[in-house]
Amino acid sequence: MKSYLCAIGTANPPHVIPQMQVADFMAAALQFDEPQTRKLKALYRVSGIGQRYSVLEDYTRSNGAFTFYPNTPDLEPFPTVQQRMDVYREHAVTLSEAAVRNCLQAAPAFQAADITHLITVSCTGMYAPGLDIELVERLALSPSVQRTAVNFMGCYAAFNALKLADAICKADAAANVMMVCTELCTIHFQKNAAHDQLVSNALFGDGAAAVLLQGQPCTELSLELQSFHCDLAPAGKRDMAWHIGDTGFEMTLSSYVPDLIKNGIKQLTERLLLGLKTTISEINLFAIHPGGRRILEVIEQELGMPRYHNRFAYQVLQEFGNMSSATVLFVLKSLMESLTLKDKNEPVLSFAFGPGLTLESMLLKVHYAS
Repeated sequence: MKSYLCAIGTANPPHVIPQMQVADFMAAALQFDEPQTRKLKALYRVSGIGQRYSVLEDYTRSNGAFTFYPNTPDLEPFPTVQQRMDVYREHAVTLSEAAVRNCLQAAPAFQAADITHLITVSCTGMYAPGLDIELVERLALSPSVQRTAVNFMGCYAAFNALKLADAICKADAAANVMMVCTELCTIHFQKNAAHDQLVSNALFGDGAAAVLLQGQPCTELSLELQSFHCDLAPAGKRDMAWHIGDTGFEMTLSSYVPDLIKNGIKQLTERLLLGLKTTISEINLFAIHPGGRRILEVIEQELGMPRYHNRFAYQVLQEFGNMSSATVLFVLKSLMESLTLKDKNEPVLSFAFGPGLTLESMLLKVHYAS
């Protein structure tokens, strides 16, 4: 039995925010003086990000015109977890539905009514009855569709959802699995001048990605899921973390994370490829989660990758920033859109990273029906 990634759809909220405009917002919110503002803007300039998307229009406005944050110099009283979850509930299902419909457009022979399994993924909000049930209603799915939620796992969560979809498809040849990753990272801005928090605020954006998986190819081009491997680097569990605080979800992302990934990425790759009759030198197609520019660079250094092979990750980072679990699916979509018949049977190597420190890897193969 095999499983195939048949189509990917994506969606972003309407507010596009240039990266340096976010820097202006952050400097004002943190009430930075001129030297602090200069350092903050330098951080934003070297991030590799040109723009991000947000459900909050406030990031495009100056103080006095905010609709979510208070119109006070210090943004006090700062929004509560409940206020942020109200925004999540308002926008997450609409964004998720848009991603699913975009995915279905890429597989025109497939109908939403044919979905047998629905997997929802998010680490930036939760409620019940939740996103899964609202999607069943929005998409007019069968009430007996099998639903699973993968919550609060961070940037690598898409891999766990893909593993689940892979297992479902291999166990049931008639299964049609729709997987949706939806993250509203920008609703969790924390007014904290610690360096780790400044880095987090410089990276994250909002987006959703949906993937259709089946036990057989359903389009001319698909990606066959071949193998997964996961590793933990426990020494980094304090360097990348995600906690719920009194005023939102709090991200810890230290400057040591790229070095931790660098130290583990080669071993992770070797274990994934072990027994698959494939070596890293034979792989030219990569879909790497762009957790940040420096993370992409250290992976290239450690694996001996030319930057060109990492172009899809840089493109997504530039255009969207880091959208947590949805990001690697944006990268995979860009990669799939570039494929031609000459890439038939070529291997695709994919990575993502998150709290733990967790390092996830996946090997796929390009499949053409003709």
